[in-house]
Amino acid sequence: MLRPSPRLIDELECAISVALAILFAHLLHAEHVSWAAFSGYAVMRGHVRETLTRGTLRIVGTLIGAGLALAIVPLLRSLGFIGLDAVVAGLVAGAALYGAIVARRAYAWLFFGLTFLMILLDTLEHPDVVVRSFAQTRCLEVLAGTAACVIVSLVSTVTVRRYWPAAPGPKPGQMQWHRHAFRHAAQGGVAVALLPLLWSLFQIPQLAQSAVTIVATMIVPLSSLGASNFTEVSKRLVQRVMGCIAGAILAAVVLFAADGSSLILILGTLNGVIVGRHLENGGTRASYVGTQFVLAILVTLVPDNYEQAMMAPAIDRLTGILVGILVLEPVLFAWHLFNRDTFRHTDTVEAPSGE
Repeated sequence: MLRPSPRLIDELECAISVALAILFAHLLHAEHVSWAAFSGYAVMRGHVRETLTRGTLRIVGTLIGAGLALAIVPLLRSLGFIGLDAVVAGLVAGAALYGAIVARRAYAWLFFGLTFLMILLDTLEHPDVVVRSFAQTRCLEVLAGTAACVIVSLVSTVTVRRYWPAAPGPKPGQMQWHRHAFRHAAQGGVAVALLPLLWSLFQIPQLAQSAVTIVATMIVPLSSLGASNFTEVSKRLVQRVMGCIAGAILAAVVLFAADGSSLILILGTLNGVIVGRHLENGGTRASYVGTQFVLAILVTLVPDNYEQAMMAPAIDRLTGILVGILVLEPVLFAWHLFNRDTFRHTDTVEAPSGE
């Protein structure tokens, strides 16, 4: 882990970028500094060209999602019909998922959907949230994190990356019709559409985080899509929970050791980013654990005010993940059973004619 290599350079780039993103977010007076740190981590790639492309797509997707939310969400709040919220949430989630799986600009599609759903569901759960303010701070945080990544990546590209270059990233494909991707995205849309309905009946918490969990875990490689992806998505859900719990445990230890010291919190954050990125870059099927580990670290150890650092954000995030699992898994399992029974019935009916 400490041997100079492209992998170690990537981990150090992420740590420096996260620190810079936090600084930018404070300078811009962003309301959710940890979101800027998310962008400062997730946008980073091994060459400034790839980082800039990824950051641009994240910004464009966020702006489109926020713009659509500004146009639609106030109208939905004034109508007060929960069924309409469910339909809109499901349609946007399904469209964003399909685009995130098959489109050339997949990353923009993903953040278009995530941004819109976060604004829609957060204002539904918390009516006092001002849509315009929420959308504005979300855009500021993405800009802060992306700017940090681009600056760090540019400096790294012309210095250390000349000696430890990163492997080129995968080239995006062309958007095309894919029936399994459409079915898969529709399942995610149905699961997200259930969230407003369940909230109206049972007041389930953390709607926005639940929607993020559903959309993020449903993004699987196009090559792996088949008639049913119950097992593949279930593995990602388990990895999401494992990473979140592991990150929350380390964050709790750092919080206890810090005892209010912002320096220790910052050092704990940067070390957590390096460890999580190392896991993510491990080349194993469990690399998703590393990503979730880092996100749990950031949401806990990067408060808006270091004097108010606490475990509550990590607990809220874990709650949202668990709610997302409880909503998504029955939808996937029901299709899995239906699909299996359909094929079994088809085989039974068609067997005599083939003899």
